[in-house]
Amino acid sequence: MALIHCDFYSETLGMSTSMCVILPENTERQIGMQNKSFNDKHPTLYLLHGMSDDHTIWLRRTSIERYVATLGLAVVMPCVSRGFYTDMVNGYKYWTFISEELPMVARSFFPLSEKREDNFAVGLSMGGYGAFKLALQCPDKFAAGASLSGCLDIVNVLESINQPEFFNQREYNHIFGSSEKVKDTENDLFYLLKKFAGYDGYKPKLYQCCGTEDFLYKDNKKFLEFARKLLVDLTYEEEPGSHEWAYWDYKIQKVLQWLPIRC
Repeated sequence: MALIHCDFYSETLGMSTSMCVILPENTERQIGMQNKSFNDKHPTLYLLHGMSDDHTIWLRRTSIERYVATLGLAVVMPCVSRGFYTDMVNGYKYWTFISEELPMVARSFFPLSEKREDNFAVGLSMGGYGAFKLALQCPDKFAAGASLSGCLDIVNVLESINQPEFFNQREYNHIFGSSEKVKDTENDLFYLLKKFAGYDGYKPKLYQCCGTEDFLYKDNKKFLEFARKLLVDLTYEEEPGSHEWAYWDYKIQKVLQWLPIRC
């Protein structure tokens, strides 16, 4: 596997930003590794970080590089700071960056597939929100989206998490404006899920998981019930676990097994 750290200028954000990229490598001489690579452009996983983290966190807290080695899968891990993968009311346009500019820039640097069936979005916590937002709002661009302990009910998130050190009213308003300005908009996953249910075209596969001791568990169950009410096909898993990396390191392996990666 090749591991690359990229600093580049974002036209959307108007500043320099960073991403980490794992690229497949065809070699049998790495001790303890079994690598796979396609001869053409690589299928790509956009792997999104949580609110307290950055583009390096998946590499530092999990064995993601080792897990994808046998899959021939490229992994793009961008940085969006605490921007909730959203075009902020007072701040940067992180949604435009993640949904439009990032894939274009990454494909200009590396041989990554543009095909819908070769692109996947996965994230944890805030990144789970971002991954579902990509899958639900851009079904023509992604074959699958997965949320691990996702922050999915953004309209009621402040009341739901009740942890002001994690996310407070001032920061929420800075990003979204207010809960009244989020409901039934493209920043509301419940609104996007309703539109997704009525979409006639290809629908990406969806996967959702959350630990039963997680402070976001109730929000995840609420999202699941809404999906089932709309008859949306969604794979759901829960087991004992909290909002921590041992759980996510375990579940990302399950997600990689679930992804419809071409053979």
